[in-house]
Amino acid sequence: MLSFHFGGIISGKSIRVAGDELNEAIIEYIKREHNVLIGETSAEEVKLTIGSACPSMTVEEMEVKGRDLQTGLPKTLVLTSTQIEEAMKDVIMQIVNSIKATLEITPPELASDIMINGITISGGSALIKNLDRLIALQTGIPVNIAKDPLDCIVNGCLSVLDNIDSLKSVLINSKRK
Repeated sequence: MLSFHFGGIISGKSIRVAGDELNEAIIEYIKREHNVLIGETSAEEVKLTIGSACPSMTVEEMEVKGRDLQTGLPKTLVLTSTQIEEAMKDVIMQIVNSIKATLEITPPELASDIMINGITISGGSALIKNLDRLIALQTGIPVNIAKDPLDCIVNGCLSVLDNIDSLKSVLINSKRK
């Protein structure tokens, strides 16, 4: 998470946790609990279809196909959103804790702006049901999902390249820290 102010980075914390780690957590959970191996594509589909960062009012179900690790034969499972929430819990909390750690080192003047304007989340993980709600509950700050969250990083990079001359001082100063 990064805190920006007037075109510069004020505070930030980076962790190497995102969608791939969530997919891997789902794969490992299904392997551990059901002795079935599913692929990365199936894990991604499960995550986006029934995955949730915190409990929802209704439990959703989804069929997923994999390979039974005991027999080597194909097997179909019915997974619930509750199971996938459990599978993703540790990775989701790493993301939430990173946000909280960044907020702790954010200057008070900027923190008050964040309290008013909220946190905006982007990237594929922003599409996980209730992630915005969980972050809001854990931080006490409103959370918004960016418009077109999957395109935000590419659009941000394009914006930097389009404005490279005006951002050189910010980029040079941030390297000195």
